Amino acid sequence: MNIIEKTDDEILEIAHPMWDDLIKYSNEGEYGKFIRKFSYDLLFGLNEVEVGKQFAKSDLTRNLNTDYDYLGLIRRGEHVTVLYRMTSTKKEGEWLGRMVLGYEKGEVRIFGASVF
Repeated sequence: MNIIEKTDDEILEIAHPMWDDLIKYSNEGEYGKFIRKFSYDLLFGLNEVEVGKQFAKSDLTRNLNTDYDYLGLIRRGEHVTVLYRMTSTKKEGEWLGRMVLGYEKGEVRIFGASVF
């Protein structure tokens, strides 16, 4: 199955709870739970020591506001990118949240996630 064949509403039913979990586990510093829906390819490509250090020390990623604005979807190939406007509970300003979803072994997984 290709995720880009789903309707916007079907994708958002999957995406929003996954994004909520990423925010929750990022704020709590629960790295193991944060990466649990990541695709094998994403996990394989990560330098977990470096990512873990960044994860633990980032004021932004440890203080994300749970209220966010959904901005839109971008469909490309076998993946869909979901975009969010993010704020922090400690830093002023707005950031772009991005989560890339697709199928891996019949299950929707995260192929990329960032806040910048």
